[in-house]
Amino acid sequence: MKMIRISFAMNIKNHLIYKLVFALAILALGTSCDSKRAKSDIDITFVQDTLDVGYTYWWEESGPFIGYCGKEYALVFSGTVVNLDKANHDAAPLYISQKGTIAVDEVYKIKDMGNNSYANQKYFSTDCFSNMDINVGNKVLVFCYDYEGGLTIPGNSSIIKIKSLDHPLVGATKRFIDADENPVEIKEDSTLWSAYGYRKQFNQMIRCRENTERITSK
Repeated sequence: MKMIRISFAMNIKNHLIYKLVFALAILALGTSCDSKRAKSDIDITFVQDTLDVGYTYWWEESGPFIGYCGKEYALVFSGTVVNLDKANHDAAPLYISQKGTIAVDEVYKIKDMGNNSYANQKYFSTDCFSNMDINVGNKVLVFCYDYEGGLTIPGNSSIIKIKSLDHPLVGATKRFIDADENPVEIKEDSTLWSAYGYRKQFNQMIRCRENTERITSK
């Protein structure tokens, strides 16, 4: 009789353990399904190819924020400078051309531009590296825009040197992208952007967005 009781108790205990494990599995699955991947968390399977991007040197602005109300990013990524050519003073009449190549590490924004969209190239090349304090091996954060249906980089302020992929500006950039590039949603990052010299541009975009929202809400 004693053995039967022990066996019965063990069966109950095993049953309860099974139910607990099953409940935890369902909870984990539900949490996984409910959590949404952020827009800036992009999984990339790189192809061993190089994306050559033109330099719109005649644009008046460059950097992470351009235009009075901002211009949507076409491509944003971080990477490592792997090659820098010597500056060429004869390649173009209106600017000094210095070509460089960046190995892409992480991608945070890809704008759909049809056949001209970023296509998972591992390497990025452009010739706007003149007069930059950047060397081979440096980590960089890069902002590209669209121009006449293709990708462009408007100047060397659109290539920001960072110490690592967990640099504060990487996090701020991802939050901006996740907020649909609406600066009003990330006002708390104003101090951070100001510390890196982008106070005027960031606050200008906030004023423009708030004014636009105020007018459209009337």
